Amino acid sequence: MRYAIVVEKAGNNYSAYAPDLPGCIATGSSIAEAEQEIRAAIQFHIEGLREDGLPIPSADSVVEYMEIAA
Repeated sequence: MRYAIVVEKAGNNYSAYAPDLPGCIATGSSIAEAEQEIRAAIQFHIEGLREDGLPIPSADSVVEYMEIAA
């Protein structure tokens, strides 16, 4: 599957989350580290859902950038 993630600057580090997987979050000292950690968190989250016999959420979120005139 291919899940959208959001990476945000959070003070002195970065946080990341997957909108289609509520509660699945990660942090890192850099964007690359936050991306690495959210990848591991998503895998762990999905494994936990499978072990509990729960459905795996579909990857429905869409990410777009918009140009806004200042």
